[in-house]
Amino acid sequence: MQPKLKFLDRFLTLWIFLAMFSGIALGYFFPNLSHTTNSLSIGTTNIPLAIGLIIMMYPPLAKVDYSLLPKALGDQKVIGVSLLLNWVIGPVLMFLLAILFLRNEPDYMIGLILIGLARCIAMVLVWNDLAKGNREYGALLVALNSIFQVFSYSFMVWLFINILPEKLGLANFNVSISMRDVTESVLIYLGIPFLAGFLSRYFLTRVKGVEWYNRKFIPVISPLTLYALLFTIVLMFSLKGDTILELPLDVLKVALPLTVYFILMFFVSFFINKSFDVPYDKNVSISFTATGNNFELAIAVAIAVFGIHSPQAFVGVIGPLVEVPVLIVLVRISLWLKKRYYS
Repeated sequence: MQPKLKFLDRFLTLWIFLAMFSGIALGYFFPNLSHTTNSLSIGTTNIPLAIGLIIMMYPPLAKVDYSLLPKALGDQKVIGVSLLLNWVIGPVLMFLLAILFLRNEPDYMIGLILIGLARCIAMVLVWNDLAKGNREYGALLVALNSIFQVFSYSFMVWLFINILPEKLGLANFNVSISMRDVTESVLIYLGIPFLAGFLSRYFLTRVKGVEWYNRKFIPVISPLTLYALLFTIVLMFSLKGDTILELPLDVLKVALPLTVYFILMFFVSFFINKSFDVPYDKNVSISFTATGNNFELAIAVAIAVFGIHSPQAFVGVIGPLVEVPVLIVLVRISLWLKKRYYS
């Protein structure tokens, strides 16, 4: 039987739209909400939001079986292709699309680059299952991406935002961000949930067993990611009531390069794998891992570095809104490609 998206995941785009409009309504009817939100802060860190972002990142990292990593490293061809797609081709493609579509809007451009550098560790497992990919390899690649992200994300941000634009002479992109700020936010919003997820799996599987952990514990915590994401969106858009008329156009500005990225990245990944004679089930695992992005991390970093109502954070919110419908279509295309090239 062909697996189907769970109810919450199937209508994720709708939930995000509803959260956006709910936030705008709250900001309109309760204008003092912005002051209340800002008062619950220590320095530049908003406490309720920080808790929400950490909770948002925890479930996907608790799902990862890090014990699979040694096995993953044994298949050098598949892992090599995956690393090339995820950490070279993917970031470079998003960087080029950001320049092409948003060169005159540096804030949105940075937001798009932050997304391109955050490799997928959550929804990819859903797309992998729907497209009949190899579940074990999907889990292996997610584990690998999780480790790489913890240690390389801040460096990649520094390279693609502070160094490359200057070397390429992008005069309109006169923006730089502190590597220290990014590293701090990565340690908080990725490091804390990463450690919590690792410890959860390590201790609970020993006490209760792997079967209980995967069938009982994970289904209970999984919805927390969506709830925390929607909470973040409501809070962000409650501060955006004054820009509501500009909102639809801005959504389209960001949605277009994201859509192009998803489509190009999937086909590039699929046919590179095909040229290396990678079997379909592993091809799909690699392709969707390379195509999807970790929007939760991009949103967390954007909010931590630029602020809750920054354009960069707004771009991060548009990401999952676009990703779900586009990748559902790509799942169907993947199954068609299986018949066409792997018959």
